[in-house]
Amino acid sequence: MTQTRTWLTPIAYDRYAFIKVEVAEDGVAVVTMNAPDTLNSVGPEEHREMEDIWLDLARDESIKVIVLTGAGRAFSAGGDVKRMAARAGTEFGLEYALRVPQNTLRLFEHMLLVPQPIIAAVNGDAIGLGLTIALFADMSIVAEDARIGDTHIRVGLVAGDGGAVIWPMLIGPQRAKEFLMRGKLLKGAEAAAMNLVNHAFPKADVLAESVKIAQEIAGQPVWAVRWSKAAVNKQVKQQLNQVLELSIAYESMTMLTQDYAEATSAFAEKRKPTFKGY
Repeated sequence: MTQTRTWLTPIAYDRYAFIKVEVAEDGVAVVTMNAPDTLNSVGPEEHREMEDIWLDLARDESIKVIVLTGAGRAFSAGGDVKRMAARAGTEFGLEYALRVPQNTLRLFEHMLLVPQPIIAAVNGDAIGLGLTIALFADMSIVAEDARIGDTHIRVGLVAGDGGAVIWPMLIGPQRAKEFLMRGKLLKGAEAAAMNLVNHAFPKADVLAESVKIAQEIAGQPVWAVRWSKAAVNKQVKQQLNQVLELSIAYESMTMLTQDYAEATSAFAEKRKPTFKGY
């Protein structure tokens, strides 16, 4: 009796509303955050999909390399600030703050569990969580004119959902603290020059160049590629375990402050905030 190898069973990606998955015959999967009208921002529902998708991709043996990108003109604007402003100070906001640590840890743990290489094709602006997801990929290819940065501080939040983990690993603690504490944005070309990302290309070429690199890697011996990734990622996982629980707990605490409510409201209303320090 012939047994079916269950790990080769096709994955049903059509259950995802925010994410589109296209797998080519060469084993390169293009995974697209597909909400261009909101600049692929990540609210609670989208966050759940981003937590889950990596488990499906990891068990899909038809995939050799993953290219993650965004639909439309942005990669991802990160958190939906208007929705953040609406829930600030509410019962739902409190419940959300309590759930943030476990949800965030789950997202990045699942991402780091993926055996296939992940290439972030940052086709446009990548802000906050959107950029952090790109930086947790194994490589990041960005548009030269894309605005990228971690702007948590501008909406009254600690850069806790991964920024405090990955930025110091890529550019060192002092530079990381400057960008995280100032909420400073930079262009993709600048990010490549300071080694925050791997490469910068004209916007129109980002996806094609990312797929070209993915195809090259897909042609290499599978287990040599996967285990090389796994060996390097040991230190990334160690840093995640060391830092994230504290940093995301601090971020959750700032969600309960008046300065957070003021910052998000001011952002949504396009006015200058007035902070009171509590």
